Amino acid sequence: MTVTERSRATREKLEDAALNVLQAEGIAGLSARTVADRAGQNQALIFYHYGTLAGLIDAACRRSAEVSTARYRDQLARVATFADLLAVGRRLHEQERELGNVRVMAQLLAGAQQDDALAATARFCLERWQGEIEPVVRRLLRDSPLALVVDAPALARTISAGFVGIELYEGADPDGARDALEALQRLGAVLEAIDDLGPVGRRALRSVLRRAGKSRGET
Repeated sequence: MTVTERSRATREKLEDAALNVLQAEGIAGLSARTVADRAGQNQALIFYHYGTLAGLIDAACRRSAEVSTARYRDQLARVATFADLLAVGRRLHEQERELGNVRVMAQLLAGAQQDDALAATARFCLERWQGEIEPVVRRLLRDSPLALVVDAPALARTISAGFVGIELYEGADPDGARDALEALQRLGAVLEAIDDLGPVGRRALRSVLRRAGKSRGET
């Protein structure tokens, strides 16, 4: 094994260990020693490769976010309706929870309240998912009457925030989180029904939405 290969293998072990500690012990149990012990490495290697423990967490979470978003890219590309999008979101949520990534995100957001470095890492992860979802929302809105009143980036962030919020809610109230997921899917069905309106219904809806938009602009 070359020096470069050994360095890459060491970094992967440390990053995997950092994620495992976040999953198992949370942000409160995170330290250079616990990560190094779990990785079977000298803790000095954390500072050699990453500069700080926060640098290691950032690298680990960025790599995890890249892997996770790539895992669902093909499914998102096949989405044809808002109901499809929310169904993919539900599958994504369940699979990411099983992988432990939901807990990692929850711990990042908890730590972000006190640590600017963790806040930057959490922001990157959220924006990475936003970057996958927003093009889908734009595509779905392209020929929809909803495009008159719905901003694609804002709706994409709302959908992302909904699933992130459910992730955080789930630990305290699993039944409530399940109900929230069901509500999101019902919302998808409503949006799909709007898109299924015939020409007359779509023209009428556009007229109503235009009037509503003008009314808001005048107030």
